[in-house]
Amino acid sequence: MRAIIYGILASCFFSSAFILNRAMELGGGSWLWSSSLRFWFMTPILLLIVAFRGKLKSSFAHLRENFSAYLLWSTVGFGLFYAPLTFASIYSPGWLVAGTWQITIIAGSLLVPFLGGFSSSNKVKIPWSEIKWSVVILLGVFMILLDQMTQISFKQMLAGLIPVVFAAFMYPLGNRKMMQICQDKIQTPERVLNMTIASLPFWLVLSIIGGVEHGAPSMSQVYQAFLVALFSGVIATLLFFTATSLVHKNQNQLAIVEATQSGEVLFTLLGEILIFGMALPSRTALLGVALIIIGMIIHSLASIRHQKALKAVES
Repeated sequence: MRAIIYGILASCFFSSAFILNRAMELGGGSWLWSSSLRFWFMTPILLLIVAFRGKLKSSFAHLRENFSAYLLWSTVGFGLFYAPLTFASIYSPGWLVAGTWQITIIAGSLLVPFLGGFSSSNKVKIPWSEIKWSVVILLGVFMILLDQMTQISFKQMLAGLIPVVFAAFMYPLGNRKMMQICQDKIQTPERVLNMTIASLPFWLVLSIIGGVEHGAPSMSQVYQAFLVALFSGVIATLLFFTATSLVHKNQNQLAIVEATQSGEVLFTLLGEILIFGMALPSRTALLGVALIIIGMIIHSLASIRHQKALKAVES
């Protein structure tokens, strides 16, 4: 249950990225700076957090020992996740990006057989029992989007859909691969720091392109990117990675935690209503919200039943 609470809180902070990325786009900021600045700001913040924990030396030692793996999977899990997600903000409002992003709920589960277990002898299957409840959540998300899609063109929808679907698979892929490599050798803050550092070459390339094509970012974009780094990059990522670490040895529980990220669309809708003056949701959208909440409650109850069953077996 603790992992689910962390997951829901993470979804609240993650929603700031969808809202602020759209705000930066509407303000004339380049998506190249919006995406790369987040990780440049995250690095010193995470360095301070890990240094305060007294884990900086051990964190860097693990990074050196597994540098090739970090470079690959951090680029996948951070670079190929966040760059397409930010790019989509050019064509789509935050609610649509956040809604489409919920595909990652099923994407994480579909990747299970390709990731395997933590032992080569383990043959892990797709957790269909959890995916069926994910479909309930996605149905609610679809109803929200269906209500809003009459306001945008097919081109906008397609341009916003393809990069987000791609990102939806890259994020759980990179995250789970790094969990397999790290396991219990380092804790969540150190893993996030190492992955951020290992992804910097990717962000350096995007920063150079952004500087050449668009010049330096405005102070407004820098400030908003800092807020994204703090709320979504640090707070939300630490909460979510802590949640996944708590259940990383149980693929069914992991699927449940990843399903909590459906809350992002709710928080993003609320944020855009308050900030951008978006119209209140219709009855169809409210029904979609209800389905998402019901789906998340079912996931929580399933998690509690599973934990009780495990304790009964152990006793």
